[in-house]
Amino acid sequence: MVTFKKIKVCFILLFVVANIFYIAPCFSSSLREDLFENALNLSSSGKFDLALKEWNRYLDSYPDDAAGLSNRGNIRLVIGDIKGSIEDQNKAINLNPSEIDPYINRGIAEEALGLWSQAKKDYMFVISQDSNNFSALYNLANVEGSTSQWEKARDLFSKASFYNPGFAMARSSMALADFQLGNIDESEEELKKLIRRYPTFADARAALTALNWSKGESGKAESNWIAVTELDSRYSDEEWLKKIRRWPPRPIKELMNFIDLK
Repeated sequence: MVTFKKIKVCFILLFVVANIFYIAPCFSSSLREDLFENALNLSSSGKFDLALKEWNRYLDSYPDDAAGLSNRGNIRLVIGDIKGSIEDQNKAINLNPSEIDPYINRGIAEEALGLWSQAKKDYMFVISQDSNNFSALYNLANVEGSTSQWEKARDLFSKASFYNPGFAMARSSMALADFQLGNIDESEEELKKLIRRYPTFADARAALTALNWSKGESGKAESNWIAVTELDSRYSDEEWLKKIRRWPPRPIKELMNFIDLK
């Protein structure tokens, strides 16, 4: 009997905080369990090349283990083998179609290829099975934003943060969507709450920098930006904001205007 548990890891192809779920089964065989746990520990510690070798070793012995396939698919995604990742998630789903985590994992890989409709289908399936799944809600929101459906994205970010109040990136993304939609007061209020709760959260400070600049509040913008530059230099990279973090266009424009003093 296979059971599943979830462990968050950093995903370097999408801004992470995107959640990848490892699926850990319980075994009667201590050798099998040791092999699985070793691969899992290497994955969680960020030793991705070694982890891939261990997942390959594990799957050579247990090729029909859906958990192992899904976990290897996550690692293949991190190291850039996106098609290989989707292949592993497909196999995991075929072996255990009722388990939802491989659908999320496949959706993330599909997003990396810009396959928005396929990713949306996977996230919608997860939500149909578990309407409170904040990871699927957040990822679906990113898909909606990537196709310029910012009202839908805003509502989904809100739901994701409701079901996981500590999910700071979902709340920041909701505030950015509000900024895009012209809900400036709501956006500003949420960003200030986030900064009070998480003073070193660069995303919220960068977003508030852009918002302050759009309102002509240059002093406040400068104050927030000083903190951002010390926390995460990527926010000055327009392409990173567009393609990796996937901010809405209006906040990006205002932040670039601030940086260029326009």
